Amino acid sequence: MSCVPWKGDKVKSESLELPQAAPPQIYHEKQRRELCALHALNNVFQDSNAFTRETLQEIFQRLSPNTMVTPHKKSMLGNGNYDVNVIMAALQTKGYEAVWWDKRRDVGAIALTNVMGFIMNLPSSLCWGPLKLPLKRQHWICVREVGGAYYNLDSKLKMPEWIGGKSELRYLCGWCSGRLNLPLGI
Repeated sequence: MSCVPWKGDKVKSESLELPQAAPPQIYHEKQRRELCALHALNNVFQDSNAFTRETLQEIFQRLSPNTMVTPHKKSMLGNGNYDVNVIMAALQTKGYEAVWWDKRRDVGAIALTNVMGFIMNLPSSLCWGPLKLPLKRQHWICVREVGGAYYNLDSKLKMPEWIGGKSELRYLCGWCSGRLNLPLGI
């Protein structure tokens, strides 16, 4: 699921044109199982080895030792579906922290020079092959600056989706603020 409103909208802006130069090398991890938190973290760090399923599972177990019912989602079998606590603890192992963004605040206040990337939690439809099931799930995505432009690195996308520069990112954040459950700046 993409969170970019301008695909069908007519927004007047010269900077929305696609860049003319060759795109930079972008690491984009694709969706496997319910490991979107893992993919979002690796996409933020632009490194396939930043985190592994085993690393996140160890963090999950550390946060909920010896419990059958856990507040940290349904990861008892190691299938993924991690919550924000696992993501925040994972970031701390690398010396980073997540900053919660209060959607009531103006997105213009985000100091983009201090932000490595954004991890956002979106509502997502559950599909079985071509069928959309009437169940709603949550899905972690990453938005990050690479080579002077911002990209949507959602693991469900076939390839990174170009957003644009800082003004387009701020527009996107403003548009998404009422639709996101949890935007995090890293």
